[in-house]
Amino acid sequence: MRFPSPLRAGRLIKRYKRFLADVAFEDGTEVTAHCANPGSMMGLSTPGMPVWLSRSESKTRKLPFSLELVEVDGVLTAINTGNPNKLAEEALRRGAIPELAGYADLARERKYGENSRIDILLSDPAHAQRRRPDCYVEIKNVHLVREPGLAEFPDSVTTRGAKHLAELTRVVAAGGRAVMLYIVQRGDCRRLRPAADLDPAYADALIKATDAGVETLCYDCDVTTEEIVVRRALPVDVGAR
Repeated sequence: MRFPSPLRAGRLIKRYKRFLADVAFEDGTEVTAHCANPGSMMGLSTPGMPVWLSRSESKTRKLPFSLELVEVDGVLTAINTGNPNKLAEEALRRGAIPELAGYADLARERKYGENSRIDILLSDPAHAQRRRPDCYVEIKNVHLVREPGLAEFPDSVTTRGAKHLAELTRVVAAGGRAVMLYIVQRGDCRRLRPAADLDPAYADALIKATDAGVETLCYDCDVTTEEIVVRRALPVDVGAR
């Protein structure tokens, strides 16, 4: 996923009200940028951190700048939670996630379950007679790192995330295939585990979902100021059962 135009570097002044960030550019000017991230951004919102912003040319946007990257301990980390679905689709179309290869059709945001929409639905009508089930893929953004090499999810309580795990469990119970795909928008991690201390309910829901047959996959990304690309698979440590 290439950024449509060059990013502009600055320093974070503060992030507030979840979706706003004040940034100082290198020339001394300051702007308020949109922060497309509803989570806590733990470890990624310290004043003074180097950041990079994109700019929209849309005349209808109140805030033309968006916070895209934060540098922490020398690591570029993408914080825009709108990226992972795009990154996953790109990776699937170029065959970079072999566990999900071989499906002819890919659809986004299809309704399913109880008033939910699946991020990606993979299907292969040509193999219907072989009874190959459709594959429901839920995607989550990951950027929390509190221990070197360890990615964690979530970075704050997510009742919506637990709901999605329950929906995927029902897909499996009905004979479908369900996958929880974590996209780590940084490249310095070696594995992923649930942040049970931050959201014990989600951690418990993940254990129950995997025990019921929901698959877990995790991929990290190569992040630069020009593009973000899904790179390699990381093991997922679901936790104690």
